[in-house]
Amino acid sequence: MNVILIDDEPLALAYLEKLLGEIENLIILGKYTDPRTALQAIKRDQPELVFLDIEMPEINGMELAELIQNEIPEIKLVFVTAYDRYAVKAFELNAMDYLVKPVKRERLLQTIRRLPGVAKSKTKLSNSMVRCFQTLSFCINGEKSHTIDVHWRTFRARELFAFLVHYRNQPVRKDVILDLFWPETDWKRGFPQLYATVYQIRQTLQSANINISITSSENSYKLDFNDVLLDVEEWEKGINKLPIVTSESLPEYQKLLQCYHGDYLGSDDYLWAEGEKERLRGLWLQLVKKVTDYLVFRGNYTEAIVLYHRVQKIHPYYDDSYFMLMKLYDALGDRPSVEQQYAEYTNMLMNEFGLKPTDTIQSWYDQWKIKNHL
Repeated sequence: MNVILIDDEPLALAYLEKLLGEIENLIILGKYTDPRTALQAIKRDQPELVFLDIEMPEINGMELAELIQNEIPEIKLVFVTAYDRYAVKAFELNAMDYLVKPVKRERLLQTIRRLPGVAKSKTKLSNSMVRCFQTLSFCINGEKSHTIDVHWRTFRARELFAFLVHYRNQPVRKDVILDLFWPETDWKRGFPQLYATVYQIRQTLQSANINISITSSENSYKLDFNDVLLDVEEWEKGINKLPIVTSESLPEYQKLLQCYHGDYLGSDDYLWAEGEKERLRGLWLQLVKKVTDYLVFRGNYTEAIVLYHRVQKIHPYYDDSYFMLMKLYDALGDRPSVEQQYAEYTNMLMNEFGLKPTDTIQSWYDQWKIKNHL
């Protein structure tokens, strides 16, 4: 196992080198007191494991870890700290391990036993996809797609990843992220939390073998999807390629309707996602209307009813779904279902918004009652 050591204190560096030198199968490629020199050596020598101090001048260990991860995402990092308890708590979840100075021989052996031979990076999964309809998840996209098990250790890491997905392939300023995710924290304390969270995201993606990378510049982060697909992006591409609705193209429309499993990140209450949620929902409802108009034109009321019930399930506050179902059930002569839809509609409006039916729907229902002698 090839190792590089980084610490701005020469005595601490020499002591760690001595302890590691007593362990078999470890090759110390170099030890460095200057973080920038160390980074160049890491790029050149490609070690499998790096021990790095947290408290260092100019570049602290968390910032350096971020730069290292940009160059070698699969590298394993062990943090060393003298007294910074906050950093210890942050990296207890995110780093491979951490050590408290003065490093104890037995504790160091525990670290090495956890890494009995650091494996080379796995082949990244091909044809993988990020899903954002309804909930954030990952899958292998193929004839029989299946979900990839991904474990997020913190909710904040999951949301930050979703935020970077939202702004995929474009830089997002670090100060913008800090203001959104740590609004009550000053930047001196906020940046270490940001670095720790980004480090955790990288480790999560690596553990799940997903070929998505986060690149960092001085002021921003950018999420690169590489060869990974995004469901909302592929879905919208499909919509843009659709011809007019005919019996031949109807299956294409129906397939895209089924791909909409729920709102964009619908299971999460992310305020920053609301605009995109509304936009994509609007596209789906336009697709629904095109298909149901065609089905009604062909006299296929039953399929149109099924589709509007699906709309109602996903968007229970969408007035048009109740109105359209009332009209469709009327076309089939199903009076009890018309009354049921009207009752559900009025109850929804009163219970959720304290409102009465719109004039258009109320007028239609009153005329329908007269027509049916009710």
